[in-house]
Amino acid sequence: MSDAKRYVRPYGDTTGDGMIQTSFTLPIPFGPKADGAALQLANKMGMDPAMVVHSNPIGDDFTFFVVYGSVKHLVDLDEVKVVEREYPLLTPAEVNSVLKKVLRRKLVVVGGCIGTDAHTVGIDAILNIKGFAGEKGLEYYRELKVVNLGAQVSVPELVRSARAEKADAVLISQVVTQRDAHILNTQEMSAAFREAMGDRRPLLVAGGPRFDPLMAGELGVDRVFSRGTTPGEVASYLVHAMQAKKGVAA
Repeated sequence: MSDAKRYVRPYGDTTGDGMIQTSFTLPIPFGPKADGAALQLANKMGMDPAMVVHSNPIGDDFTFFVVYGSVKHLVDLDEVKVVEREYPLLTPAEVNSVLKKVLRRKLVVVGGCIGTDAHTVGIDAILNIKGFAGEKGLEYYRELKVVNLGAQVSVPELVRSARAEKADAVLISQVVTQRDAHILNTQEMSAAFREAMGDRRPLLVAGGPRFDPLMAGELGVDRVFSRGTTPGEVASYLVHAMQAKKGVAA
C-alpha cells in the first residue's frame, strides 16, 4: 500500500484538517467551569484547538458535552486488524439451494440469550422471520430449521436443546456487558459444548454490540458478529461453514 493510501487523517471541512467531534459526560455541575474542564480534557486528548459546541446539564451534578476540534494523529491502515468477510453474501434462494445440495436435509439452528440476559432484540432480529434491516430472518429460509429458545437460557439447557435437536449451529446473543458478563457467559458456553460433545459439537456463533469479531479464539467460538449484522450475513456464513465442514468448494 502506498504511503498516500496507508496513512489517513480525520476529515471535517477540508481534506486532512484532522477535525473530529466527540461527546462525553463529566461529574461537574453545568456552567462555565464545566465547559472549561471539558476543554482541558479535550486538549489532553490531543484536540487543539477545541471548542465546546454543546453542553447540557444532566441532573444537578453532571454535564454532557459535545466538543469539536482538530487532532494531529494519523491512522496507519497497515496496523488496522479486523476480521474480513471471506465468504460471499448469498440471497435466500442461493442459501436454500446450496444447503439442499450439500446437506440434503434442513440445517438446524438453535439460538437464544444465555445467562441472565433478557434482551432478545438481537437474536430475534437474526432468527425471527421479521428479520432486520430489510432482510427476513433465518425462519424465512426453507432449508433451515430454527429453534429460538428466547431469553435467560442456562448453558446446560442450551446444550441439552442442541443435542436433542441435533443442531448444526448454535447462535447466542449477549447484550448485558457489566463486569464482562458477555465474555464470561460465552466462554462458559463454549467450554460446556466442548466437554459435552467434543469434536462433534455444533458450530458456535456469538453476537452482540460489545463483541469484537477478533475475539472468536478467546471466546472459544467459531465466529463472532457485532452490531449491525444482518440475517443474510449469518445465513451466508453458515453456508460457508457447512461447505468447509463437508469439504465442498464454495
